[in-house]
Amino acid sequence: MKASEEQGKVTIPVRQKPGATGLRMRELVAASGLSKSTILHYMKAGLLPAPVKSSRNMAYYDPSCVERLSFIKLMQRKHNLPLAAIKEVLQDLKQGRDLTPLLELNAAIFGRPDDQALLDKKSFSRATGLSSKDVDQLVATGLLQPLRKGRFDQEDVAMGRILRRGLDLGLTPADCAYYPRLAKEIVDHEMAVRQRLTAHLPFEQDAALTLDLTRAARALRAYVIDRVFQHRVMALKKLKAPEDSK
Repeated sequence: MKASEEQGKVTIPVRQKPGATGLRMRELVAASGLSKSTILHYMKAGLLPAPVKSSRNMAYYDPSCVERLSFIKLMQRKHNLPLAAIKEVLQDLKQGRDLTPLLELNAAIFGRPDDQALLDKKSFSRATGLSSKDVDQLVATGLLQPLRKGRFDQEDVAMGRILRRGLDLGLTPADCAYYPRLAKEIVDHEMAVRQRLTAHLPFEQDAALTLDLTRAARALRAYVIDRVFQHRVMALKKLKAPEDSK
């Protein structure tokens, strides 16, 4: 049975005991549509069973690797999971866990990525009007935070265009460095609260409560910061604050 998601549940084939024969690397490449280097990378990360070696230069891979590779591609494309998380998912599946709450949580955090290709740095610069140096500075400051190093999605592009406009207005990355600094502090506190409330819960309840906490945290961030800003503006009698006119 192929890797699939039926009624919200993810299933993968159980690895069969390897026999004397299996798939050679070139056959696994052809069957999976992945490069040899990618397959070896997945194997090194512990996502695939080790091959059976018949000699120093000959190895046979269990046929279940084809469906395992399809599952890995599914988790990366549809759920945007990194390899470390996919490895945990594979372990959870072996234990018979229902991963629906975890995948719902992941979708809430990262969204449901489409098949649009990520942009490299050069393409990102063209799409945003930012120079290569600008991109490096914004990434170093934390104002641009691509989820994959050197690869930019459409959310990065939208923020890049806003930052380009800010630079045109005279802002510098250092002027806005407090955003990532304070964001880290806020997220640290959120994580601490989440740990306190979920540490004693079993897997499914932990994922479900974390999903509710994530939604609440996002709403609170936007609401509290905007309200603080609105109250500050309401307190001004003029457009310029006293210190601005000095």
